[in-house]
Parts: sequence; structure tokens; C-alpha cells
Amino acid sequence: MSNNLVVPDNITILPLPPKSPELNPAENLWLFMRENWLSNRIFKSYDNIVDHCCDAWRKLETQPWRIMSIGRRDWANAF
Repeated sequence: MSNNLVVPDNITILPLPPKSPELNPAENLWLFMRENWLSNRIFKSYDNIVDHCCDAWRKLETQPWRIMSIGRRDWANAF
């Protein structure tokens, strides 16, 4: 078995810098939820934190257009 990666001509591999969460769409979704639905709160307990996070996730699930806009990167589509 070969460990060499064969990349088709129509695909460009982009090396990403280490420790760059701003390039990870999932991290950007969590940042959006923290900034909009989870910040400036005092949580009463661990369960209260989990409940608020689940509620924020459910709100985000009802907005697929927002998920697409947060996860989309103009620089990635320029190639």
C-alpha cells in the first residue's frame, strides 16, 4: 500500500498554518453563537450551561443560510 497522495490536476492543496482556529468553520460557528447567544451571562450550573448551548445550537440549526455564510470563505473560492 502506497502512502503517496495522488491529487487531481483540478484540485489545489492549500497548506494551512498551525493553530489557526479562524480557518476552521466549526470554530467560527461557535464564535458566532458565543457572541450572539451565550455571552454576557452568568450561568447557575453546568447543566444551565449545557441547556443554553443546546438552545443556541437549535437556534442556529433553524438558520441554514447563516451556517453557509459563516462557513464560506472567499479566499477558498478564489482558486
